[in-house]
Amino acid sequence: MLLRNLDVRGGLCNGTRLITTHFGRFVLGCRFASGERSREFVLIPRIDNYTDRRVPFRLRRRQFPIRLAFAMAINKAQGQSLNSVGIHLGVDVFSNGQLYVTLSRAGRMEGVKTAKSTERTKNIVMKAFLS
Repeated sequence: MLLRNLDVRGGLCNGTRLITTHFGRFVLGCRFASGERSREFVLIPRIDNYTDRRVPFRLRRRQFPIRLAFAMAINKAQGQSLNSVGIHLGVDVFSNGQLYVTLSRAGRMEGVKTAKSTERTKNIVMKAFLS
C-alpha cells in the first residue's frame, strides 16, 4: 500500500494498493492491484527523508513509500472497489457515513464478511437525514 501521494493524476495516491513485481536498489516495479489501472505497471522511487532541524546534525534516510498491507483502515479504503471485504467491528464506527463507506467497498453483499462479537453495531447517522 502506498503511503503518500506520488502522482495523483497517475493514480499513485496515499492508500493505493500495489503488487510489487520487481525489487531494485532505487526503484520498485509494481502493478496496480485493482481499479481502472488494474495490472498497469508503474515505478515507485525511493524517497529522501531528512531529520528535524532541531538536531545539531543532518541525517538523510531513503526509503520506499510503501507498507505491506494485509488490512487497511476505512479511510484508506475509501474510493477503492474491492471484490471481497472483511470488516472487523471490534469497536463501533465513530463518524457519519463510516459504516456505509466500509460496506460499499464491495460490489456485492456476497463479498462482505464481518467479524463482530454481537449481531448489532452502532451506526452513527445524522438525525436530520431521518426526518
